[in-house]
Amino acid sequence: MFTTRPTLQGTFGMAATTHWLASQSAMAVLEDGGNAYDAAVAAGFVLHVVEPHLNGPAGEVPIILAPADGPVRVLCGQGPAPAGASVAHYTSLGLDLVPGTGPLAAAVPGAFDAWMLLLRDHGTKTLAEVLRYAIGYAEHGHPAVERIGETVETVRELFETEWTSSAEIYLPGGTSVAPGGLLRNRPLAATWRRLTAEAEAAATGREARIDAARRIWREGFIGEALAAFAARPAMDTSGERHAGTLTGDDLAAYSATYEAPVTHDWNGWTVAKAGGWSQGPAFLQQLALLPEELPPYGSSAYVHLLIEGGKLAMADREAWYGDAAQVPLDALLSDGYNAARRTLIGEHASFELRPGSPDGRAPRLGEHAAAAAAGADRGGARAGARSGAGEPTVARADRPAPAPEQVAPEVDRSGATRGDTCHIDVVDRWGNLVSATPSGGWLQSSPVVPALGFPLGTRLQMAWLEEGLPNSLTPGRRPRTTLSPSLALRDGVPVMAFGTPGGDQQDQWQVHFFLAVALRGRVRGGPDLQGAVDAPNWHQDSFPGSFYPRGMRPGSVTVESRIGDEVVAGLRRRGHLVTVGDAWSEGRLCAVARDPESGVLSAAANPRGMQGYAVGR
Repeated sequence: MFTTRPTLQGTFGMAATTHWLASQSAMAVLEDGGNAYDAAVAAGFVLHVVEPHLNGPAGEVPIILAPADGPVRVLCGQGPAPAGASVAHYTSLGLDLVPGTGPLAAAVPGAFDAWMLLLRDHGTKTLAEVLRYAIGYAEHGHPAVERIGETVETVRELFETEWTSSAEIYLPGGTSVAPGGLLRNRPLAATWRRLTAEAEAAATGREARIDAARRIWREGFIGEALAAFAARPAMDTSGERHAGTLTGDDLAAYSATYEAPVTHDWNGWTVAKAGGWSQGPAFLQQLALLPEELPPYGSSAYVHLLIEGGKLAMADREAWYGDAAQVPLDALLSDGYNAARRTLIGEHASFELRPGSPDGRAPRLGEHAAAAAAGADRGGARAGARSGAGEPTVARADRPAPAPEQVAPEVDRSGATRGDTCHIDVVDRWGNLVSATPSGGWLQSSPVVPALGFPLGTRLQMAWLEEGLPNSLTPGRRPRTTLSPSLALRDGVPVMAFGTPGGDQQDQWQVHFFLAVALRGRVRGGPDLQGAVDAPNWHQDSFPGSFYPRGMRPGSVTVESRIGDEVVAGLRRRGHLVTVGDAWSEGRLCAVARDPESGVLSAAANPRGMQGYAVGR
């Protein structure tokens, strides 16, 4: 089978990330004797530097890890809403949605503490050893990928007139960095150098110094700078200047947490995901909805089945997922519930938002989501949709626009723009596996904190400003996140870690990838990871989006042109509103795997966007 690259194979270690410098930094750590967790942390901090338009230190990261000598666990690096972030506060400002940018959208930053816990509890390297790669690229510069300069240009006016601290880093001398030009972030390098020095002065020993770094982030010079800057009003997507709700007390009280994964068994596989505070269980629901006999792989009937199952799962996400109420996951994943839901999948495309009734409970949609569904016409665009922030659906800038609600217009002084996400997978020679999806804290999300070199995140935009919903904005509760790393076990043994950026599309693209691996057999002794990554992909938008302005497009499907005319015609005959996109536009998947019998390791990375790479030996 033709693939754009080989599925890498070896026995020492493998890393796959959305940027080649992060992948190679992870590999350097493995070569230096580190394990998969050391490597993932080093890669995570490098991604903050080389993909600043896609993630930052004050963002968030869910992590799934499978230690060679322990159970699969989820490490939650999604911070909660600050104590002052109530629905009443936001609606008193005249808002009906949390803005997509600016300090008012900032949750408590979660990524840094999660990386530190992973390093402390499962790694072997010191803080200085894993940070040195990120410090080097921030201090001395790195060749900028094309999208960094493009992103900065979309927010040029905002940076020059409002977010001037961001302009100092990303518009030096009034010029955005050209593709391949050196981009430096010396304030960020100085932050990590000072953090390392203060942690080393405060404690003795590897673990104690990591804990000292965590305290400095929360309560030391970093925490003080974050809290002070959050209190300064800044322009956001509402068109007004607002101060954030994040305080020093919020930062001091936060710690990343471990929890058991949610799992589902399918044909000898077990897939592990984060809980109902994420969209991860929607992946599992899509598996649970599959019939015993599937249509031929890649046919229009096969794609139709997955699209319609995805609609049902994402409708349940809207009605039942969140951290402000208990999520009935056992019922949502039960055989009886999914057997009944499966009967809703007909021969034609559905244009309805149809959440189910687990345990007989009636679903409730928020007013905005209900209005989005009710206001959509047969053409697929929600009436009155507003343009604004959100995550891009596809990898390339030259694609056809699939949905008005998910495509940023010309960006104005309010900061109406969008960011995306990164991904990391690592496996080492000892059999440790880790999958992480860092995001948030994008350069276009909020003004750079000048003393630190990075901005706050905007994850609160995913919570609703309506009381009584599972995803209502609630102090101390996590906004539901789209970030969704995956880990798969075969006959109970961890064998594969995978994931992708892409907001609401993550658990659509990943289901297709997983089934491509599971259904298409093995190549050269290992899963055909690269073939599954390369396979033509698609997504649908028949549910309220997670990002401002939270619109939807019933019946819409966006496919890569490589999917073929016959499949496109078959989908259209079934009533789908098909947009044919660029040949290489859907997804940015990464994956690593380990054969437990032979010990052979494998890795693959997405060719779309010409940025992700796998390395290993």
